[in-house]
Amino acid sequence: MGDDAGGGVRWIGVADAKGLRQIACRRILDTAARAIERRGRFLIVLAGGSTPRDVYGMLRTGADWSRWQVYFGDERGLPAADAGRNSVMAAEAWLDHVPIPPGQVHPIPAERGVVHAARAYAETLRGVGAFDLVLLGLGEDGHTASLFPGRDPGLGEHAPDALAVLDAPKPPPHRVSLSARRLSRARAVLFLVAGEAKRSAIEQWHAGADIPARVIQPRAGVDVLVEAMLLRADHA
Repeated sequence: MGDDAGGGVRWIGVADAKGLRQIACRRILDTAARAIERRGRFLIVLAGGSTPRDVYGMLRTGADWSRWQVYFGDERGLPAADAGRNSVMAAEAWLDHVPIPPGQVHPIPAERGVVHAARAYAETLRGVGAFDLVLLGLGEDGHTASLFPGRDPGLGEHAPDALAVLDAPKPPPHRVSLSARRLSRARAVLFLVAGEAKRSAIEQWHAGADIPARVIQPRAGVDVLVEAMLLRADHA
């Protein structure tokens, strides 16, 4: 394991994708148990993508689901039941199979139009406080959530909690994303990174390139759970 000198990044190399999923599942459940013991509830932000989906499938287990509050890091501007939505993926893989009260799952209403949805979700998050755990993925171009290179990630002091994205470089172009500032208001942030396609993004991150993933900087730093084959020897 190695630390990024300036960003509080802890690189956690795992032998393979199966091991990564197992560790991520255990980390989520352990973090939830601690949060519930200390504060009476667990606030988690979910990521989209194939690696998180596989992790969610492993969460069909016993937990104090009545204390979970589930939020989403981003959403695509698609109809509410569209299979391409992160909320639908999470429901099919996990949420529909455990007794989390429906009112404690907070999808982004992107079907209403992303400008309206961003404002509505910012209102949903008003007064929520720091998240206990934010899950994030990493795109081939270094994007995370729907924060893409060359676009304002919403890091400033007055950045809203949720951003309307109108020109995403991958379809669909219309999306909603939590801002970098809001994603950084978390007690723990865990990136899940698997697959050879992510090698370039990991190398850019190590090299200090200006990629969106680098601007997620909670006080406690971030953990990057990554297949070891993607790490250089000096970061393994």
